[in-house]
Amino acid sequence: MKRRDILKGSVAAALATGAAAVSAPAIAAKKIEITMVSTWPRDFPGLGTGAQRFGERLTAMTDGRIKVNYFAAGERVKAFDSFDEVASGNAQMYHAADYYWKGKHPGWAYFTAVPFGMSYTEIGAWMNFGGGQELWDELAAGYGLKCLPCGNTGVQMGGWFRKEMNSASDFKGLKMHMPGLGGDVIAKLGASPVSLPGGQIYENLMSGAIDATEWVGPWNDSFMKFYEAAKYYYYPGMHEPAAQLSLGMNKKFWDGLSKADQTIIKAAAETENSIMMSEYNAKNGASLASLISDQGVKLRSFNDDIYDSFGEAAEEVFEEVQQHSPLAKKIHQSFVASRDEVGAWAKISDQAYVQQRNRVLGL
Repeated sequence: MKRRDILKGSVAAALATGAAAVSAPAIAAKKIEITMVSTWPRDFPGLGTGAQRFGERLTAMTDGRIKVNYFAAGERVKAFDSFDEVASGNAQMYHAADYYWKGKHPGWAYFTAVPFGMSYTEIGAWMNFGGGQELWDELAAGYGLKCLPCGNTGVQMGGWFRKEMNSASDFKGLKMHMPGLGGDVIAKLGASPVSLPGGQIYENLMSGAIDATEWVGPWNDSFMKFYEAAKYYYYPGMHEPAAQLSLGMNKKFWDGLSKADQTIIKAAAETENSIMMSEYNAKNGASLASLISDQGVKLRSFNDDIYDSFGEAAEEVFEEVQQHSPLAKKIHQSFVASRDEVGAWAKISDQAYVQQRNRVLGL
């Protein structure tokens, strides 16, 4: 064989070997198995199915390389034990409403919903461009967690009552399921707030252990059959103008992920954040109509006297929150500043348009 042919063959072989090296990954992507717990019953519409959908999406986005093993409330740990299960590292993720943890620090409530807080679009502005995510990171890091928005239910209803609510004094002595800072507000009016996992509310309402309850909105509430125990359905809820749900992760687990895997998880969570809100908007209207026509539910709005009393009580609660710690005060002040700025714009944009559109169309 001529020297020239030998050289040609060597070059061709080297090129082929190099191409193979480029096309094959230098290191195989790491397989990850995740244990995810939640505060929701399995297959519960919206909240539970949204959490399950997130897990399935994350697995699908990675072709099974990241496998999520989902456990509903009570299947691995009790609903309200989800926080400690993930903070300890026994599980890697939870899906919950972070205001459940306000007993650990009142700042957690702001990352779900607080009385007279933000709408879905407003809280998104705060989280992404107003410093909300950074403050959430600061709070969560102190408990060994990293949290991301992963769902929203929008403006919630005011609740289910056995009697008409004509004044703030009607809250005196009322035992009502209402978690978060909203529960602290009705306590100022003389009510006894109770926080229960979703799966326990119906039985407590039916038995008379509680007199009233808030939950979410018509779609979820009709599934829970609260109308069997209480017929008066009030709106709007001051306590949860947009309940942002949380994907909580063990911080050591999160920090150990590659930037690529962190980006994939963020994308999956952001997708669920949007889809869940769309689902609630799509299904609440028809569910409310059915509750009224088929179940005899009596729809009522809180009057100004009650709402003004809510507002006065909320200011007292916020003063107490700010006295808790410098971080609580920083979170509150950032939240209020963003709410006021974004809300002022919303007043002459979304709100003004919808009000005029509905007037013209007779809606």
